[in-house]
Amino acid sequence: MSVAENVAAKVFSDRVNRIEVSATLAVVNEAEKLRAKGVDLVDFGAGEPHFSTPEHIKQAAIAAINRNFTKYTPVAGIPELREAICARHAHDFGSNYRCEEAMASTGGKQALFNAVQALVDHGDEVIVPVPYWVSFKDIIRYAGGEPVYVETSEENGFVLTAEMVERAITPRTKAIILNSPCNPSGAVTSPDELGEIVSVAHRHGTYVISDECYVYLNYTGEVFSVGGIAGKDAEARDHIVIIGSLSKTYAMTGWRLGYALGPAPIISAMQKLQSQSTSNANSITQAAAVVALTADQSCVQEMRAQYIGLRERLLAGLRSIDGIECVRPDGAFYLYPKVSAYFGRGGIHSPAEMSKRLLHDAGVVSVPGEAFGTQQNIRMSYATSAGEIDRGLERIRAFFAKL
Repeated sequence: MSVAENVAAKVFSDRVNRIEVSATLAVVNEAEKLRAKGVDLVDFGAGEPHFSTPEHIKQAAIAAINRNFTKYTPVAGIPELREAICARHAHDFGSNYRCEEAMASTGGKQALFNAVQALVDHGDEVIVPVPYWVSFKDIIRYAGGEPVYVETSEENGFVLTAEMVERAITPRTKAIILNSPCNPSGAVTSPDELGEIVSVAHRHGTYVISDECYVYLNYTGEVFSVGGIAGKDAEARDHIVIIGSLSKTYAMTGWRLGYALGPAPIISAMQKLQSQSTSNANSITQAAAVVALTADQSCVQEMRAQYIGLRERLLAGLRSIDGIECVRPDGAFYLYPKVSAYFGRGGIHSPAEMSKRLLHDAGVVSVPGEAFGTQQNIRMSYATSAGEIDRGLERIRAFFAKL
């Protein structure tokens, strides 16, 4: 045991020692150190839109400041925001949530954290599809739960199926975390399959926590939510919590506004936890969020259309490199190329080593697959300009040519 590990074991709580620093933030920090030294990087690591927040949303925040909307609000958010969340979701997905079944939080991650802490106890199992978003496992572990990993297949586009879930459920299973569109793979689970997964969960008395932060970045031609799919089944609906965010939909990552929709007793428990941690989300952001949700949504459509073009640009470039395999994702803004054909060359034997070499030798930022539970892939974000994609591909081609 190292000195640092020994200190941690003696000083810090078990719940803190159970979790790790976010792997994506670790990549960002390493890249920032190089930038501080003047190194020119092409960033495919970012998990946020490259677009600016739409002007009408920014103006709403300025107006809120000018009218001194700067005080505390109810923990769950102002009524206008909760109503706007419910109305937007109902309009887009056919759900029927009420104000008392909605709450706002400081980003989607806090909503997810609140939900898991409210539902998961020591010894409970939570099913997590692989590849998974980096924070899922640590949020579960912090609650004292045990992640149960369900491997999806690259040949099947990393899509989770009800059959996979059924096989993983045990008497200790408390919840299933869904993430469609998925970070990091971009996989989209079809409405029919999602419905089957909800049915399996309901049959076993298991909760479904559906992380839908990328729900509007769905390129299949139809956007859909578990909340809408299961809305007509009252009993199943009582076991579903929807996690949403304005971060990706409206390019508002720094504003920190997420939300949760679910049964009133669960939302109430989540509010209780939030009241003892951060209390309300930023008041100014809440005012801007009301406008984002209720105004014309063409900005969302425009961003989605541009992402499709950027996806095709980076996908074509990666597939042109001998040995690189990459599934075409149906959502989010990531590619998850398989780079294991190059393991064993140039001293590289893992995704972590590949990402490190790409960063230091080629000046290209990526995130290693170990962060998401896989051993052959790296994650690359195409939430950047076409020019940066071209510049990055030129460096990547040169890097792999040398290997």
